Amino acid sequence: MSVLGYLQKRASDAVLSGDEKNSITTSISTLKTRLGYHFPTGLKEHFRFGSSTRDTILPRPMDEHSDIDYMIVFSESGYTPQTYLDRVRRFVETYYSTSEIKQSSPTIVLQLNHIKFDLVPALPEVWSGYQIPNGSGGWQSTNPNDFNKSLEAANKANLYLLKPTIRLAKFWNAKAGYVFDSFSFEKWMMNQSYCAVYNQRDYLFTVFDTLTTSGVNEQWRRDKIERAKQIVAQVRKLEKDEMPFTAEAEVKKLIPE
Repeated sequence: MSVLGYLQKRASDAVLSGDEKNSITTSISTLKTRLGYHFPTGLKEHFRFGSSTRDTILPRPMDEHSDIDYMIVFSESGYTPQTYLDRVRRFVETYYSTSEIKQSSPTIVLQLNHIKFDLVPALPEVWSGYQIPNGSGGWQSTNPNDFNKSLEAANKANLYLLKPTIRLAKFWNAKAGYVFDSFSFEKWMMNQSYCAVYNQRDYLFTVFDTLTTSGVNEQWRRDKIERAKQIVAQVRKLEKDEMPFTAEAEVKKLIPE
C-alpha cells in the first residue's frame, strides 16, 4: 500500500461507525427526555454542539477523550456559573447515579460505557449566541454554530479533504499526548492555506509543514511537533528514493495503525 492509500484508509477509520452513531443517538434521546422530566420549567433549550456536529469527532479507540458536547440553556439568569453547574450536577446524579460524574472546570462530565458527555450550562445572550462558564468563575460568549458553518464552507472549498485531514491530525494530537487543545487545533487547521494540494497525503503533510514551535512553551510539546515534522520529511525522502514500503512504515510512526 502507498502512503496515500494508507492515509486514506486511516481517514476512513477515523469516522464513527454506524453502531457508535446509533448508541450516541440513543443516549442523547434519553438525555433529552430526562432533562424534560427534571426541568419541566426553567430551560430555554438544550442541544448537542461541538465536534460531533461537525463530523470531526474521533472514535473512542482513536481518542479516549472523545466526547459529546451538550449545552443546557437556562432561562433564568442572574446567578453565578457555579449555581448552574450545581443544577446540572444534581440532575446527572439523579438520573445517572451509577455512572462516573465529575466537574471539569466549566462543564459537568458524565462518563457512560460507550461515550462521555460534557454538559455545559449556558444563558442566552440578548441578540444571539450564549454565555457559558469560562472556568474562572465568570462567563464567556460563544456561538457554536458559527464555526460549524465556516468549517463546512472550508471543507467544500478544499475538495472535501479538510475534515478527513482534521480527523487524522486530531488522531496524531491524541497519540502525542494532546499537544494542542482539540478545538483550537481544529480552528487553526481550518484557517490554513492549502495551495496546490489535491490529495489526503498532501493535505495532512501541509498541516505538519505549517506547524511551528513558536509560542509553544513546554519542551515536550516542541519535541512532539519537531518529531512529526521530521517524520514527514523522511517520508518524502523515501518516496523520492522510490522506497514506497519503507515510506509507508515511516508514516505509521505519525499515524499509527
